Amino acid sequence: MSHLSITVEIQAPAESVWTVMRDIDRWPEWTATVTSIERLDRGPLAVGSRVRIRQPKLLPAAWEVTEFDETGRHFTWVTRGPGIQVTAQHKVEANEVGSRATLSIQFSGPLGVLMGRLTLNERYLAMEAKGLRHRCESSTA
Repeated sequence: MSHLSITVEIQAPAESVWTVMRDIDRWPEWTATVTSIERLDRGPLAVGSRVRIRQPKLLPAAWEVTEFDETGRHFTWVTRGPGIQVTAQHKVEANEVGSRATLSIQFSGPLGVLMGRLTLNERYLAMEAKGLRHRCESSTA
């Protein structure tokens, strides 16, 4: 198993950051790590929601939301392929400067550790955190 995580402090209210984070349709506007997101169902993001995400230098992947907590401001989604499962978690918490967002990704399965090391995940997590912070802080300025 391979696990990566990044936490970023954001000078914006946690509810504002959560609104940006859960609006997955607009992610391509604020992070270069997502080329497009295609919803595979209708309605608000919830457990069971499915999307196809296209990212630079990676194959398109279908993700399914497995946890969604509006009150706790976090969600988890999973994608699977032969010999691998990837679980990504997104969480927002209030703190003294505004909020703290934590993004993490975990690889499991026979190919999980190898894929976790070979792909651009550490760089992509950092880019997503930076983009999220910029989007949230610039919209509250």
